Amino acid sequence: MEAYAIIDESDFPIVRIRFTGAKSTDDNFQAYLDQNKACYRLGKKLAIIFDASQASIPALSHQKMQANWLKENQKLMQKYCTGTAYVIPNAAIRAILKMIFSFQKQPVPYKIFEKEEEAEIWVKGCLSKNQ
Repeated sequence: MEAYAIIDESDFPIVRIRFTGAKSTDDNFQAYLDQNKACYRLGKKLAIIFDASQASIPALSHQKMQANWLKENQKLMQKYCTGTAYVIPNAAIRAILKMIFSFQKQPVPYKIFEKEEEAEIWVKGCLSKNQ
């Protein structure tokens, strides 16, 4: 199974999630959601950078899975996630993100960037506000 996303916690409390460009399947998308939830296992404040530079557009069923995941994990995210930055240079992917958020609102502060450096500055600011 080719990973849909790679989650890197080596710079915790900044978590980096990079989409690989692999086509979404039921298995790899569920693995991505499970790994995303695992980032909260420490019960500590964190901020997430989603790098969608290489992202493929997920199937509509997977967009709905993402929306349901946001709904199910809303309280967990509100308690621990200080902010979510999305690096999305592609306009089509930005439109998909807006569609997912139309199914289910993003429960924490978020911002969309074209460059990862800008995203990193923003999430560091989110973390410092929530010390």
